[in-house]
Amino acid sequence: MSTLITPRDLPTWVPGRVLSASDGLGWKGVAHRAYLYTGLDVYIPPLDHYMIVHYRRGQTLMDRQVEGQWSRKKCTPGDFSLLTLSEMSHWHWTECINVSHTYLSEALMQRVAVDITGRSMVDVRLQDVLQAQDPVVTGIVDAITAEAEQCAPGSSIYVEGLALQLAVHLFRKYACIDIRDDTPVGPLAPRQLRRLDEYVEANLHKGLTIEQMAEAIGLGVWTFSKHFRASAGVSPHEHVIRRRLERAVRLLSRDGLAIKQVAAMCGFSDQAHLTRVMRSRMGVTPACLRKTGGIRLEQE
Repeated sequence: MSTLITPRDLPTWVPGRVLSASDGLGWKGVAHRAYLYTGLDVYIPPLDHYMIVHYRRGQTLMDRQVEGQWSRKKCTPGDFSLLTLSEMSHWHWTECINVSHTYLSEALMQRVAVDITGRSMVDVRLQDVLQAQDPVVTGIVDAITAEAEQCAPGSSIYVEGLALQLAVHLFRKYACIDIRDDTPVGPLAPRQLRRLDEYVEANLHKGLTIEQMAEAIGLGVWTFSKHFRASAGVSPHEHVIRRRLERAVRLLSRDGLAIKQVAAMCGFSDQAHLTRVMRSRMGVTPACLRKTGGIRLEQE
């Protein structure tokens, strides 16, 4: 399982100029940072917080991959994106943008979820939202940003109240809550693994989501995720990426298939996407791989 990074670690993976931050203000369960970014193509390891990205200045086409599926939207001032807890993602944009990040801790979201459901053991997952407009979300995020910039008296108490309002709103409109049980985590049954393998193979050229994979074998998202990790040792997202690359390596050994055709047949958004992923994971481009006659895909 990938190590979770903190919001303070994020500039290591997504370099940008910090415009404001809540570091050292004593806030609990919520944090803020604003950044000025140039165009970037970056992987973000799983975060230990839920993240809301508010686009403040500049506009750009934004490509984002979550759970193996790419989305593309034009993000402009007033839009926001969501990224759930513990989810690896890949972002690509080309223009300069000014954004604010609001981070909500797992503890805060769990506490609100327990209050909402009346159950003591729940798991929370934010929906995959790359671009949307919601004045409630952006209004609260702007208020949190203003508190970080002003450092006014009572900031901690005020911001924690805002964070609770934001969490409740996210639960109402953008979250899924799964009730946990106490049964031991074990691997998927052989028949479930066979069915899942068939489903992934048949749909690898499409945008596979964790919801679709779970549904294919009749499980909820949270239950599927924990049992899949026990079976494969990696997340469903990582498994799909490896399967896509395995297919790409096989197809690149064939004559007559253009690299852009291989990309489409393996579920990559385009040739550039295949090239970026293959270079980062295997240290080689599709063109070089084809010239050298192929190499074995390393298992991480």
